[in-house]
Amino acid sequence: MSTFALIHGAGVGGGWFWHLVEAELQALGHTTVAPTLWAGDQTETLAGYADAVVAAVGPAEELYVVAHSFGGFTAPLVVDRIPTAGLIYVTAMVPLPGERPSDWWSNTGHAEAVRAQAARDGGLTGSSDPAVCYFHDVPKHLADQIPAREPSPPSNTAYYDPSPLKARPTVPTRYILCTEDRLFPASFQRQLAHDRLNITPDELPSGHCPALSHPTELAAMLHSQTGEKGSTW
Repeated sequence: MSTFALIHGAGVGGGWFWHLVEAELQALGHTTVAPTLWAGDQTETLAGYADAVVAAVGPAEELYVVAHSFGGFTAPLVVDRIPTAGLIYVTAMVPLPGERPSDWWSNTGHAEAVRAQAARDGGLTGSSDPAVCYFHDVPKHLADQIPAREPSPPSNTAYYDPSPLKARPTVPTRYILCTEDRLFPASFQRQLAHDRLNITPDELPSGHCPALSHPTELAAMLHSQTGEKGSTW
C-alpha cells in the first residue's frame, strides 16, 4: 500500500483538517502523515515547511504528496526532496518556479474570476464570511472546531519571499477540482490546471474543504490514483 503526505492549507485547522480522510485511507490499508505546519515564527520559510513534511514522512516506498489550498506552495518542494510516486493538488494554489505566494493571486487572475462568479451566484463566492465562503457545506460540529485548532498563519517570510522552487516537478500530477468552491471558482481552477499543469482536473462536488465535507469521496479519489488495482495514473 501507499503513504500519503497530506499538507493542509490556511484557515482550516492545521493537520487536523485531514483527520477524516486519514481514517478512510488507513481503513484501505494506506499510511498517512498530516503534520501541522506554521508555528508562528515569522522567519519560517516555504523550504522549512517542506522540511517539516519530509521529516514527518520518514521512509516511504510509494509516496503520494497531497496539497490543499495554500499547501500547494509546499508540496512541490517536498517532491523535490524525496522520491515521490505522485503529486495531487486538491483545490490548491499551483505555483510557478520562483513565484511569491503574495503575487499568485494577481498572476492567476483570481480577483477577476471571483467577481465574475459572484455576479452569477449573488455574492456567495468571495464572501468575507468564512461560513459562507469556506465552510458552507462542512458539518457545523466540525466547522465549530476549526478556530481552536487553527495554527498561526503562514509566516510573512513564506508568504512574501519568492518560492525556492526551481522547476515544475516531473512526477505524475493530478488536480482535484471542487465544483462548489467559493474561494477558487470551478472555472478558475480548470484554467489554472490547464495553464500551469497542462492537465484536465478531476472533479468533486464539494466546497473548498472537501476533507471535512466529503472525506469518503475524497479518500476514494486519492486511493484510485495510487498504484493499486484500477489506478488512473
